[in-house]
Amino acid sequence: MSVLKSSDIGAATFAPFRPGVDALILYGTPGAGPAAALLRYRPGAKVAAHQHAGHELVYVLSGSQSDDRGTHLAGTLVLNAPGSEHEVESVEGCLVLVVWEQAIVFG
Repeated sequence: MSVLKSSDIGAATFAPFRPGVDALILYGTPGAGPAAALLRYRPGAKVAAHQHAGHELVYVLSGSQSDDRGTHLAGTLVLNAPGSEHEVESVEGCLVLVVWEQAIVFG
């Protein structure tokens, strides 16, 4: 896939990624090195505490997600630095673009 228009996202095939979170992988293999994906959080979805081995860039496309730094609304760009830790939840559900420099580490 080289071009994905916003009008095409609703018809795209997302696959289960984490409980309550589905992913459309754009490149790479999450957990195995550099990767990018669209993540669709269902309302109430939570991602357990994890640490970032490399940079993680998150752009909130719709809805909102929260972590220990606050609630990030649509249009917010979040950069998580290497070594940072957090857990993420989305009360209302959201769609985010995420780019991982390296795999994230749980627990």
